[in-house]
Amino acid sequence: METARPASLASSDTVRVTNPGGSSPFVLTCDHASNFLPAEFGTLGLAVDDLSRHIAWDPGALPVALRMAQALDATLVEARISRLVIDCNRPLDAPDLVPPVSETTAIPGNTGLSEKQRAARVALSWQPFHGAIERIVEDRLARGQETRLVSVHSFTPVYKGRNRPWHIGIIHDEDRRLASPLISALQRLSGITVGINEPYSPADRVYFTLERHARSRGLPCAMIEIRNDEISGETGQRKWADMLTGIFSDLEPEEAKGSRRSAVGKSVQSAS
Repeated sequence: METARPASLASSDTVRVTNPGGSSPFVLTCDHASNFLPAEFGTLGLAVDDLSRHIAWDPGALPVALRMAQALDATLVEARISRLVIDCNRPLDAPDLVPPVSETTAIPGNTGLSEKQRAARVALSWQPFHGAIERIVEDRLARGQETRLVSVHSFTPVYKGRNRPWHIGIIHDEDRRLASPLISALQRLSGITVGINEPYSPADRVYFTLERHARSRGLPCAMIEIRNDEISGETGQRKWADMLTGIFSDLEPEEAKGSRRSAVGKSVQSAS
């Protein structure tokens, strides 16, 4: 589990922007970067060990995103509060914005909340995170800087008893301008199983951050999901960050016609 930060955090501390003036066309987000719970939430009624599980955050995603941001000279926006408090990758009317259950684990501290308590959580983490992305994107567009959004996540190897064979998944909707060349580049790598809209798709309501900040403006975007056993340590994190950096360094979006092709979920085993 990450090193604890001060128990009482100002809202400006619940989101961190790395390299705000990055020259890269890519803006990276890490919606589930941290498993940190401010002291006022205790453990939300969970066992301490639960806070290191995927239900609390996306293990390994932040180190990968940070290394990519540094190598690409890209801007990175990260949420610094556990998604157990509030999920920044959900709309405000989502039933799992403040999840009462995550996977199969009930979260006692998230049941029976008043509207005031929910609003306080929105103000603590959700609003600062999306406000930061909003300002960055608007500032870039105002100065004519090309902007493409990519969110970096990780997923569990086993979910509700089902094994997930993909090493990495690329999530997209009908706009495939970024996803298609990214998928093609990954498929050319040896020994990597690429999930296309696997293990999630926008139909699972996991695409909110990109819908809000990229799709609403017609900007190219894609979501990356890396299986978390691949990035559980520094060696794997460096491997995947460097691999993706190499791809992104040469990645150019397809023409807009690619956005008219429908998204179809499937997985591809690259030739070894």
